[in-house]
Amino acid sequence: MTVITTHKVRFEPVGIEMEVEEGETVLDAAFRQGISVMHGCKEGQCSSCKSLLLDGDIELLKYSTFALPDYERDSGHILLCKTHAYSDLAIELLNYDEDLLRRSIPVKSFDAALVRIVALTHDIRRLELDVAQPLKFWAGQYVDITLPDGGVTRSFSMANPPGEPHHLSFIIKTYPDGAFSAALDATLRPGDWLRLKGPYGTCFRREDRPGPMLLIGGGSGLSPLWSILQDHVASGEHRAVRFFYGARTEADLFYRDELARLEASLPDFRFIPALSHAADDSGWTGARGFIHEVVARHLRDAALDGEIDAYSCGPPPMIDAVLPVLQMAGVEPDHIYFDKFTTAVR
Repeated sequence: MTVITTHKVRFEPVGIEMEVEEGETVLDAAFRQGISVMHGCKEGQCSSCKSLLLDGDIELLKYSTFALPDYERDSGHILLCKTHAYSDLAIELLNYDEDLLRRSIPVKSFDAALVRIVALTHDIRRLELDVAQPLKFWAGQYVDITLPDGGVTRSFSMANPPGEPHHLSFIIKTYPDGAFSAALDATLRPGDWLRLKGPYGTCFRREDRPGPMLLIGGGSGLSPLWSILQDHVASGEHRAVRFFYGARTEADLFYRDELARLEASLPDFRFIPALSHAADDSGWTGARGFIHEVVARHLRDAALDGEIDAYSCGPPPMIDAVLPVLQMAGVEPDHIYFDKFTTAVR
């Protein structure tokens, strides 16, 4: 009989305690016990789970020095997603959200049957899955999906709202050499079984907020934002919503009819697509430029009353460009939520 060694972890300043098994990361132990601390990529690349080790013995697995520079490591900083415990630990959470901790959902594994794959553009697909066990999640969260052969796992955000827990959809960008995404066009078929694990993510819709809501995305970043928008509509809450979406050309836009219907039915909703590479003779009459430039112009020229909540999802360069725009516009840091779609580690 194998004896599993466990240690106690105490998170300060919130005073939450949990157990972590040797061989398991502190972040995975938190997920298992339904304690949702701040996190992002879960792979040591994004620094979202950066914390300060106050006491205890640990081992740090391989991580990116962009996420944890050497000078921070020397001063006791750690990444929870790469930390193994070898004694009881005291850890100070540098970033924490009381609403996130209050609404934590334990991470679980379950199977899902592939229903269909729909082409939305030349390189964007919608993956639809049925699950026998309903998935509880908050709009904007994601799961890890493993291909049927068990060899490749990638993280994807749900595009459906939480009110549809048995039928999940995901908006995914395909790459010719993508270990997962290439399978969408090549090998996956209806009826195939995939393994899911989740939910994860801190960029989920905060409820009962009266101020304006900004949704900012690019590429497959529309997936969690579409979930957030549908959940907002279902909630019956009334607030101003501005949905900014960046694409290269008009052919890269999708869900335009659905968004037009929402513009016609919601009292204070606008969809603002922007093209970064629209040809001069294309006939495009909408916004031009990179999406952070369009957001900056809009926030400068259009007054929005109330405390803004901003959700931004997409590739890291887009997020890095959007964040200072929001800060310069006076959006409070603790009301800015983002999800960087980092490149998978192979």
